[in-house]
Amino acid sequence: MFVNARGKKFLSYYRPYRGLLAADLACAFVVAAVSLVLPLCARYVTKTILEENAPDVFQQIYGVGVLMLGLVVLYALCNAFVDYQGHMMGAKMERDLRAELFRHLQRQPFSFYDEQRVGQLMNRLTNDTFALGELYHHGPEDIVLTTLKFFGTFAILMTINVPLTLTLFLILPFMAIYAVYFNRKMKAAMRRSRANIGDINAQAEDTLSGIRAVQSFAGEGLEVDKFTGANERFLRSRGAEYGSEAWLYNGIVAFIQLFTAAVVVFGGASIASGSLDLADLVTYLLYVGILTEPIRTALNFARLYQEGVTGFERVMEMLEVQPDIEDAPAATDLTCVRGQIDFKEVSFRYREGGHVLRNLSLAIDAGEYVALVGPSGVGKTTLCSLIPRFYDVDEGAVLLDGQDVRNISLQSLRRNIGVVQQDVYLFAGTVADNIRYGKPGATQAEIIGAAKQAHAHAFIMALPGGYDTDVGQRGVKLSGGQKQRLSVARVFLKDPPVIIFDEATSALDNESERAVQDSLEKLAYKRTMLVIAHRLSTVRKAQRIIVLGPDGIAEQGTHEALMARGGVYANLHETQLRL
Repeated sequence: MFVNARGKKFLSYYRPYRGLLAADLACAFVVAAVSLVLPLCARYVTKTILEENAPDVFQQIYGVGVLMLGLVVLYALCNAFVDYQGHMMGAKMERDLRAELFRHLQRQPFSFYDEQRVGQLMNRLTNDTFALGELYHHGPEDIVLTTLKFFGTFAILMTINVPLTLTLFLILPFMAIYAVYFNRKMKAAMRRSRANIGDINAQAEDTLSGIRAVQSFAGEGLEVDKFTGANERFLRSRGAEYGSEAWLYNGIVAFIQLFTAAVVVFGGASIASGSLDLADLVTYLLYVGILTEPIRTALNFARLYQEGVTGFERVMEMLEVQPDIEDAPAATDLTCVRGQIDFKEVSFRYREGGHVLRNLSLAIDAGEYVALVGPSGVGKTTLCSLIPRFYDVDEGAVLLDGQDVRNISLQSLRRNIGVVQQDVYLFAGTVADNIRYGKPGATQAEIIGAAKQAHAHAFIMALPGGYDTDVGQRGVKLSGGQKQRLSVARVFLKDPPVIIFDEATSALDNESERAVQDSLEKLAYKRTMLVIAHRLSTVRKAQRIIVLGPDGIAEQGTHEALMARGGVYANLHETQLRL
């Protein structure tokens, strides 16, 4: 089925539901057994009771009728159990697998998402896990039903007429070869379809998330062309899948019709020769009808198997990606964080491209307000991203209060660091929900207090629902300044000892910038503050301004000292004043 490790992983999801699985298989066994017994009851009536002209013929017939009624009721009850509880078992396993995959994706570092498309990941979380849930449900019971009905039918037919049964079953090897061939073609096509539907999801997610940019550049036609291309590729792969499926299913139907034709021809010949009577031929035809059921079930299982295995392989591809950044075996939790940060001979490069930082050393005192400035691409954001371990250094070390951040548990490290980014992300929900993200158990009073500190309370109260106003997907119902102030309120509520502001005011109007700037200065009180700034006017009050260049730290000092020096910072400042 799979390689050994993946096979064990596949079966492990049944473990919490072993009792339900046993009951499901027991009911499937009963369903198969009843299906095999009912034609024997018909044979008993036609061959034993009617042919022998028993004096109590009606009593015996009605007795068999009562037995058959009981068997039908039992069949219906067991089949209902299989249908409902079996589906529920599959749905629960699908839920478990989806939750595991989601948790695993949450553990992946930024570098993982630099390489992935969200639409593809969504496809694995939804479509692939759904296909697996169907396989988990139908797989075991289909195997039981197919096995019992097939071999049970074969055994019963052998007791009726051996030559006719052997002739009938000579068709099966040819049918099996045919099924295997088109099954493989269907699997390959199905895998291409899954990848292509993931591309469609990714394209749609990308376009719809950026719909404002699309419309502002009148790019609707371009986006439609890109989506159409992905859609056409999906259609072609789907066509190949349906083609293989059509050849498989219709070919098998033709083989099943051959069974019936063989029974009629060879059964008629057997009656003519006296080796088979009419009652046995009727019974034989009934069992041939039953024999087609496991064949159809096997075909359905083959489809579910291909879809489920394809989904499982795609899910495993994600689950087997080990996070680049994890807790060290003996990782410790932080206590009483002061906020001393040291970069020791730090070098870093992204997976593609040259070094962004090389042999950089820098010490930031606890409670110090430091600004990082410099042209784009010199590593300001990268440097700050190394502190909460969004990325890990290639060489050197980053220390927090003298501890290498790689030896601190991620949860503990990130709980003590607040980040306000230029591109603020607000979650779908209310204003209060988004502020509460900084402290999930916060009271309404704490949320309002944080909003006031961030100069957000006034505009929040002016919204239609106040703190209960829905902000929309990604906060689209709010302005850039409003979103930024909510992100600052979130950090106020979190109250961490280390705060990173990543160009948080670069896209704001003057009023919003002043409000965020005032909040920033409040946050800086008794905290270690790192501010990445494009607008130099926002960092004039920093205790130390560090100017980064292509070769590392170009100069550092207070605003007044750097202006007096007339170096890189002074030139940047003069350039901005002229703009």
